Amino acid sequence: MAATVDSVPESTLPYPSIHTDKRTELSRRLTSNDTLTDNLGYGYEKRRQGNFEILADRLTFRDGFRDMLKSVSDNGHTIEECKKYLKEHMRLDPGFKEFYQFCKDNDIPFIIVSSGMAPLIRAVLSTLIGEQDASEIEIIANEVDIFDDGKWDIHYRHPSSGFGHDKSQAILPYRRLPEPPVIFFFGDGVSDISAARHADVLFAKEKPNGENDLSVYCTKHGIKHLHFQDFSDATPVVSSIVKGDSTVEQIVG
Repeated sequence: MAATVDSVPESTLPYPSIHTDKRTELSRRLTSNDTLTDNLGYGYEKRRQGNFEILADRLTFRDGFRDMLKSVSDNGHTIEECKKYLKEHMRLDPGFKEFYQFCKDNDIPFIIVSSGMAPLIRAVLSTLIGEQDASEIEIIANEVDIFDDGKWDIHYRHPSSGFGHDKSQAILPYRRLPEPPVIFFFGDGVSDISAARHADVLFAKEKPNGENDLSVYCTKHGIKHLHFQDFSDATPVVSSIVKGDSTVEQIVG
């Protein structure tokens, strides 16, 4: 990638306060942008080619992702239309509700760290898990700029970074605490590369179509990670660490 996480990019958007009194922290990305690009933008094949270019360091995620979303806007789809489409077509991963309830029951902060746009994420969450639960989840994401003609563009949190949203900046403040919590991070794609090195336990999602870009990146760079297909796979692992039955070292090797 053209940008690294060694430097601290300036953020154009605020961050929520960090949870200094928690022993465990969980970050999760919400995938909705692929759905938009594949169905309302320039399609699956061109999106996949862009991902390959990003993995090969020939294109920054910031520029590639902006191009993907621009294809949706250029096809005449407004943000409100995108919200409607996602609410009708997005589905929860199996086991998600049970996993989220486990986090609530064990006082584990559940934070969505996403390269997508917060208004779309909030709309999808409200539909999938209800307004009340959705309002309790912190979202660290990008925003959207909407123009007078109805077109729109992503407003990056870190426009000077090749990541657009450098997700490491949501994790590193916890790393610097005198007693840092255990960080679990769930991801599945090229947008999660910036966070990959900074979680204690990194889960990389296995997709049925073989689109496992995060796992490919981690394997290439020697980053330890666990595969999961859905949250029913992840809950026992997280639970064993939270309850003290296993250590992070025992789990990740």
